[in-house]
Amino acid sequence: MIPEHDPVVLACDLPEHGLKAGDLGTVVHVYEDAGYEVEFMTLVGETVAVVTLDISQVRPVGRHEIHHSRLMQRQA
Repeated sequence: MIPEHDPVVLACDLPEHGLKAGDLGTVVHVYEDAGYEVEFMTLVGETVAVVTLDISQVRPVGRHEIHHSRLMQRQA
């Protein structure tokens, strides 16, 4: 179980939220039924989405991973 406030990596694309696998989020709530509420933000701290995810949709950040930046596509 990943604790609240830990960073996580999105394991799948979520096009309805403009998110792609590999995007970095922060766990803001852990559900007892093994799910997470995860906040995704831009690099300047603007919230992009807060999404309820199953444990299979995120993974912990690896020790030897680095941040990567990409432009968000605007939602219509």
